[in-house]
Amino acid sequence: MNRLAKLSVIIALLLSSGTQAQEHTFSIIPQPLQLEPKQGGFLIRKTTTIQLDDNRPELRALAELLAQGLFERTGTRPRITSGKGGSNAIALQLVQDTLGDEGYRLTVGKGGITARAAKGNGLFYAIQTIYQLVPADQTASKPVTVPAVEIVDKPRFGWRGLMLDVGRYFYSVDYVKKFIDYLAMHKMNTFHWHLVEDHGWRIEIKKYPRLTDVSAWRPSTNFQRGGYINRNPHGGYYTQEDVKEVVAYAQSRYVTVIPEIELPGHVLSALVAYPELSCSGGPFEIPEQWGIQKDIYCAGKEEVFTFLEGVLSEVAELFPSEIIHIGGDEAPKDRWKACPHCQKRIKDEGLKDEHELQSYFITRIEKFLNGKGKRIIGWDEILEGGLAPNAAVMSWRGIKGGIEAARMHHPVVMSPTTHMYLDYFQGEPYHEPNAIGGHLPLRKVYSFEPVPEELVGKERDFILGVQGNVWAEYIHSPDKADYMTYPRAAAVAEVGWSMPDRKDWEDFTRRMEAQYRRYDGVGINYARSAYQVYFEVEDNVAGNVSKVSLKTDSYRPEIRYTTDGTEPTASSTRYDGPFEVTEYTTVRAATFKDGKRISPVSIRSMVHFGQTD
Repeated sequence: MNRLAKLSVIIALLLSSGTQAQEHTFSIIPQPLQLEPKQGGFLIRKTTTIQLDDNRPELRALAELLAQGLFERTGTRPRITSGKGGSNAIALQLVQDTLGDEGYRLTVGKGGITARAAKGNGLFYAIQTIYQLVPADQTASKPVTVPAVEIVDKPRFGWRGLMLDVGRYFYSVDYVKKFIDYLAMHKMNTFHWHLVEDHGWRIEIKKYPRLTDVSAWRPSTNFQRGGYINRNPHGGYYTQEDVKEVVAYAQSRYVTVIPEIELPGHVLSALVAYPELSCSGGPFEIPEQWGIQKDIYCAGKEEVFTFLEGVLSEVAELFPSEIIHIGGDEAPKDRWKACPHCQKRIKDEGLKDEHELQSYFITRIEKFLNGKGKRIIGWDEILEGGLAPNAAVMSWRGIKGGIEAARMHHPVVMSPTTHMYLDYFQGEPYHEPNAIGGHLPLRKVYSFEPVPEELVGKERDFILGVQGNVWAEYIHSPDKADYMTYPRAAAVAEVGWSMPDRKDWEDFTRRMEAQYRRYDGVGINYARSAYQVYFEVEDNVAGNVSKVSLKTDSYRPEIRYTTDGTEPTASSTRYDGPFEVTEYTTVRAATFKDGKRISPVSIRSMVHFGQTD
């Protein structure tokens, strides 16, 4: 290579590293597809306008949303105007583009901001990015400068969602709207509303009033692991007007609401009101303990299908979503095995066993909903006994069900317990509020890859996306729902939106520092578990000596520790790399910021039960 060529390479590398360094001054979540920093920035003034090139209602609604959002973050509310041209303006433009319905292009310069997209969805996401370009610690008393940048962005997957379980705990309409707001600010587009459960039926069905008169209420709740029962009655339901309100609100944030109407299991609440729909005829009570219930809809009675068609007809009218979730999980077959009606159905339909009977049940419901222009999705148990012809699968028992469905060319949403169950502990259990079990820290959520390497060719195209699930067995308040959901939902969002080569764990933790301040600004009661110290210990590195590493899920934390039995303080030894201790040493460690401890104290005792030579 000659001297000139070498010089060109060096200059290119310097320019590249400079661009990367500049990019690391931005804190956008999820990470955009392309981001090119520019010089300078756009100053938002009292004279700043939001400019629309036409007066269509969708554009004006987006402009009003942006104006309100900027007012909340900066104290300045730009005026909305029509027409092109002019200075000191934020232009929202719907134009033909190749980035799909949800892609957008955003240009910020000294003269103004321009957001372009093919559809309103894309402009909505451009607006979320504009919010994140405003400094996270911005106050109304300071001038607001949006840094100059060129962004080209679109999502990796079409399904990026969160599920909220309102069957076990009833959340108000106001909180459901906040839940939608919070997922939308992370560029997620799907709200899975788990409306039916053994422990409560939450949606008004006018044809069957006892579903809300009786099935929506229970006398007590299992509040804590170990069987502790809170004897206060609990219940509630959403009227059809409530549902319409939530759906319209979600549509204004480009979020699709997917209702889940469980069948054939997880329906004891319905059987309390209508025991004739069971195999045994009841009577039943809504259970006070969590767990799988053996009583499910009777697959051998025609009146069950009449009932479900009546329910689903009203559901199909209320929800414009093409997809309805029908559950299909954890349906024990004990009652079906002993039921003469079910056994007759198996014989009459030429089925092999009760698993094929469930497939018959699901397929019959699917055919009914297909006739109403709807498609079904179900948990991966619907694969057992044969998958309904047009069904999508939500893979929760790991990824195996998703792989099987994708190989059969059925759409798949990946939502495995291993990475997407946000009711699991996110830090050390002794530091955390009560949870159902499991351990799912922020780093593990972020590590998930939705497209399994086992899939090849076109099979990979059947992975629709990802979803995090907030099951409510031990989540009994909006504050705790926030705590369990965030910041892990930010990781779900980046897994669903950003291309794999744009993901970077350390940079994600850096960007989350600004995101935490944004959470403070909008009132999300997020978990600080990412600041907890965890230990990685290599035992017996030399006799009874251990090598200890201290880590967190936060960005370049200030960790301080002790080995003398005292609590760590801001003046304790600062962790700067792995260190060695001998047996019977107890290490106490915590994270500090600005001289204050911001995490609980984590403790690890080094005890060896033998020596190595």
